Amino acid sequence: MFKVMKKWWKYLGAKFNRSFEKNADPAVQLEQALSEAQAQHRRLKEQAANVIANQKQSELRLNNKMAELEKLNANARQALMMASDAQKAGDATKSDQYNGAAETIANALIQVEKDVDGLKTMVLESAKASDQAKSAVQQNSRMLQQKLADKNKLLSQLEQAKMQEEMNKAMSQLQETVGDDVPTLSEVQLKIEARYVKAKASSELQESSVESRILEVEQATANVEAHSRLSELRAELGLDAPAVGAGPAPAVEEPKPATS
Repeated sequence: MFKVMKKWWKYLGAKFNRSFEKNADPAVQLEQALSEAQAQHRRLKEQAANVIANQKQSELRLNNKMAELEKLNANARQALMMASDAQKAGDATKSDQYNGAAETIANALIQVEKDVDGLKTMVLESAKASDQAKSAVQQNSRMLQQKLADKNKLLSQLEQAKMQEEMNKAMSQLQETVGDDVPTLSEVQLKIEARYVKAKASSELQESSVESRILEVEQATANVEAHSRLSELRAELGLDAPAVGAGPAPAVEEPKPATS
């Protein structure tokens, strides 16, 4: 049962992540990525600062031990010289005391020399770690600067992508139905063409129908009657019928009055 619940939990998590990535704003995600990169750079600088501080502290301890070592060497020499002077003066007691002091100083000197050797190794290692930390900070700084430089480019590409998507959406709406009650241009064009073709066909049918032939006959009869009436009028006026295909009759000149 526990394994089944675990699988379902992982499935729901993956489904949620997929839905989130699908609906997330790329501009916001870009800002998040840059903010995270800047935060990582700050943490890296803090770690590098700690490494460099450790190097400085090791160098300071080494310098202090070196000064202590030098002082112990000087004290040991001084004790030996004082023991020798006391022995020459015949004071065996002071000579033994100075020799004992010199031996104590020598023991401390040996321990300080060991500390110095250990500190030298530590300083070398901390110096190497410090150089690596500085190099890591410099490299990460260049990468961060490159990311910041790419930010404007990515935002510009994102805006171009949005504009192209809007254009594609607008173009697709010219071919798709905007709503249930709004036809497309193609549908309107088809309706108009269908009405035009139907009207044209009806006109052709009317021109070839019996009614149209009757109208032609009636028109021809009216034309014959008109010609007959014009012939009667010409006969009354004593005019000749115009020749077939002849143009209009020439105008008759009026007689001029006689001169005295």
